Amino acid sequence: MAIMAFLAAVFGPVVGAVIGLLGHALGDAMFYGSVWWSWVFPDAVVGLAIGIFAKKYAIKEGGFGDSKMIIHFNVVQVIANAVAWIVVAPILDILIYAEPVNKVFVQGAWAFVGNIIIIGILGTLLCAGYSAVGAKSSSLKKED
Repeated sequence: MAIMAFLAAVFGPVVGAVIGLLGHALGDAMFYGSVWWSWVFPDAVVGLAIGIFAKKYAIKEGGFGDSKMIIHFNVVQVIANAVAWIVVAPILDILIYAEPVNKVFVQGAWAFVGNIIIIGILGTLLCAGYSAVGAKSSSLKKED
């Protein structure tokens, strides 16, 4: 989740959604032998939502170290995770797999908490680190 959030914040909504979708689907297929689609699509929702604000974060420009940007990134990721894991995932679990209502909302709440912590710590560190290093490396010029 942290890497997906970082890549979405740097490269935008299409990259975020595709990484969320493919990353989760491939992970499920490789580790479990089948894909749990009701949890794949919420990952794409999170990547899409974080990526929508990619220009606001100013990661490529070196502006992410500003506390205002860090707060904005984390507010967006918390809202995106809430929609994805407290609304989308449980509803898809019920509609696709006929899972028990009380079970899916508890699972979604735990996924929400875990994801906001992971993105909040690791995703923020990845974005801040890349912003600090990437902005400096892009200012290099070729000498004659």
